[in-house]
Amino acid sequence: MKVIKLDAIDSTNEYLKDLIGKQLVDNFTIVTAENQTKGKGQMGSVWNSEIGKNLIMSILIKDFIFDISKIFNLNIAFSLAVINALEERKIPKVSIKWPNDIMSDTKKIGGILIENSIKSDGTISSVVGLGLNVNQTYFQDLPKASSLAIICHAFFNKEELLFSIVENMKLNLLTWNQQSDLMWQKYTNYLFKKGIPMPFQNKENQNFMGIIQGVSSIGKLKILLENDTVSEFDIKEIQLLY
Repeated sequence: MKVIKLDAIDSTNEYLKDLIGKQLVDNFTIVTAENQTKGKGQMGSVWNSEIGKNLIMSILIKDFIFDISKIFNLNIAFSLAVINALEERKIPKVSIKWPNDIMSDTKKIGGILIENSIKSDGTISSVVGLGLNVNQTYFQDLPKASSLAIICHAFFNKEELLFSIVENMKLNLLTWNQQSDLMWQKYTNYLFKKGIPMPFQNKENQNFMGIIQGVSSIGKLKILLENDTVSEFDIKEIQLLY
């Protein structure tokens, strides 16, 4: 497992994707940075981080996804790896806000961005990026953000956390074929606000109430609506209001 450590970069995901385009890169190659100037989140959102305070990483995953319809399996495996690493460190009330935000109680402490590449021969490789708020203690104009340091009143070793996440992820990938149903169920159980009536907003900016039931096989959010039907929504089609 190769780890490329950078002082500053625009985006670890972009750096790793650029590297893959230039040379053969080993599976599980990791890029980390102390400062990321153009960190990305879902749907083009910006992820900002204080220099040296947080875990900023991207990792290359090959030879796991062989069917484009199974891409969300990687979201499951990696999200649970992060959750497992956090629970090992006694971070309280962790959950996954669909599809890839990492929460502690009602505060966002991290986000995952997975970018997939399908080659001409049909093989699929993925760059998995993670921004995790570790030792940052001030978040200007971000009332829903927090960090491990704020939550636990202690500072954490970022490198130990990195390797814990990676080892948990490797285990999840290694055992996926035997435990995929169990991991899907675990992911469902960890869904933020699952089973609780919550307000949502659709892409037409209309608000409605619904209850999160789970996630479909292709990663759409399943919501029980007020008319007792269950509808599935893509990430661009719905927003949870909380």
